Amino acid sequence: MNQTVPPLHPHEGWHVLHLFYSIDRSSWAILTSEERLQALTHLTQLLQDIRGHERTQILTFSMVSPKADFGVMLLTGDLQDANEFEKKITVALGPGVLQPVYSYLSMTERSEYTTTSEQKAAELTAAGHPPGSPEHQQQLGEFEARMKKYLADRLNPNMSDWPVFCFYPMNKRREGADNWYALDFEVRRKLMEGHARVGRGYAGKIRQLITGSTGLDEFEWFVTLQAKDTLDIKAIVYEMRFDEVSARYAEFGDFFIGLQLPLGEIFRRLCLHG
Repeated sequence: MNQTVPPLHPHEGWHVLHLFYSIDRSSWAILTSEERLQALTHLTQLLQDIRGHERTQILTFSMVSPKADFGVMLLTGDLQDANEFEKKITVALGPGVLQPVYSYLSMTERSEYTTTSEQKAAELTAAGHPPGSPEHQQQLGEFEARMKKYLADRLNPNMSDWPVFCFYPMNKRREGADNWYALDFEVRRKLMEGHARVGRGYAGKIRQLITGSTGLDEFEWFVTLQAKDTLDIKAIVYEMRFDEVSARYAEFGDFFIGLQLPLGEIFRRLCLHG
């Protein structure tokens, strides 16, 4: 893609756009067979070009239920690119064919509740492994290696080819006794530790990407869950509801379910024929 304006790279993380469209069948029906084939070829080539762009990933989905027909998840470093790609995707099948029904802008980010090296060192000392001891050095080194990978995965995620995707936005409540932002930091950190333990129980079954959107969109975070089994999506969301972080402090927007598929299969399912 040609850059005609200066790039807008955040000092950390990527921009993430979730785009959901319905197909306007009337606009598609008036196209000739040749025009339809050209439109499908154009969208296919556009997505290939975007996928080949530096520091960019794009995933395509056949959306389950009539909330939306076609879904796109775009991750890229430059906000200028994200804006340009979205505009081109929306018109790629011709005027009015792809009708936006929902979109969300967020960014990959580090968690403020992540245990620091200093906190881990203090925990090891309290457990009887003082600084300088072999146990302290070994466990702290292993912890720092895990956290380095964890941070890299959060800021620069490598999205998988797992088929089932769940998308939803969420807020933390700010009401009366259930005001998350009125809690002391240490209280919030302890609550989030318990919340994270629930998530770790689904290792190997669920991959989760939480992106921040405070000041960017309607909610404060956007959650993307990946799975190989629909039941695992249902199970983790249900179990999380009983955790205090969700039970007392969480508010959720609409849920969208999509199946990650090759573009040709998506065209077939959407009955978009040349």
